[in-house]
Amino acid sequence: MSQIRYTKDHEYVRVEDGEGVVGISEHAQQQLGDVVFAEAPPIGKALKKGDPAAVVESVKAASDVFAPVSGEVVAVNSEVESTPGLINEDALGRGWLFRLKLADPAELSALMDESAYSDYLKTLG
Repeated sequence: MSQIRYTKDHEYVRVEDGEGVVGISEHAQQQLGDVVFAEAPPIGKALKKGDPAAVVESVKAASDVFAPVSGEVVAVNSEVESTPGLINEDALGRGWLFRLKLADPAELSALMDESAYSDYLKTLG
């Protein structure tokens, strides 16, 4: 199984075949509520770690999704753009937003693994 890494802003990146699959965490989608709109970055866009990359809107709020690592956008999930509720149904699976060709795989080591992210969530109250 692939390893998922998380940011403190609740994005995840899962490495598959040398690419980073990016989306929002289960915690983030629960906080947002029913997702009604998702917009991914354009294919070919170069992102630096921390750059605003995508937008997810729910009935409660709009949220920027930041690039968890640097890279070039190589694919977007058009299924989520047409059916944004997939993020609520399967945030870590079919609800991914975009894929990056990793510019620096070493950036992954600065992100939290599932255990560290779970511990981090406990500190949020």
